[in-house]
Amino acid sequence: MALLDKHKFVERNATLLLVGSLFVVSIGGIVEIVPLFYLENTIEKVEGMRPYSPLELAGRNIYIREGCYTCHSQMIRPFRDEVERYGHYSLAAESMYDHPFQWGSKRTGPDLARVGDRYSNEWHVQHLIEPRSVVPESVMPSYSFLKDTPLQVTNVAMELSANRAVGVPYTDEMLENAAADLKAQADPNADTSGISERYPKAKIGDFDGNAAELTEMDALVAYLQMLGTLVDFSTYDATAGYR
Repeated sequence: MALLDKHKFVERNATLLLVGSLFVVSIGGIVEIVPLFYLENTIEKVEGMRPYSPLELAGRNIYIREGCYTCHSQMIRPFRDEVERYGHYSLAAESMYDHPFQWGSKRTGPDLARVGDRYSNEWHVQHLIEPRSVVPESVMPSYSFLKDTPLQVTNVAMELSANRAVGVPYTDEMLENAAADLKAQADPNADTSGISERYPKAKIGDFDGNAAELTEMDALVAYLQMLGTLVDFSTYDATAGYR
């Protein structure tokens, strides 16, 4: 009975209850925050991760601009049903260069974390132009205007530089070649050896089917085609990083 009286006393004393609550929350915060000071890196090191190429970054900006993230997440959770449907669960390192990241669980449409290389460029273009022509049950709106909209990036090098300022490891060489790399990645006749060296596994070619013009469709498809393709999971070991 005495214990119950003490409990009622604490509950009815707003100041004491506030102090007690702050004390409990502080302990929880300390337990979560202090270990971070003793870790060199909170993100596991994974081979293959690299910054986005200029064209992929432009496509990602279009992806965000059009609100694609409101229906498509990019985070496969470690559940059997998700792994069997979408592929290997997402790693924190796969989003280390994302500003902002595209995590979430809202899936009006499927998760896109591993959509790269699953479909052809032609499929993506047709899907974006008229979604129901390839997925009859789709509720996605048409983005056909992307194919007719020239890609306009005012200062590619400046955008890469801004990302470098927040930790993305773009090199001086990447900044110097940014404008040329942006155009060359979607030009099947361009010299793309430098792109392949600077951005390993970058998809190169005419993405929208119109080699004469660089469009927003080129950029968005280039971005989609690289999602989930950088990490070689045949050599990945969750307990040790890589076998």
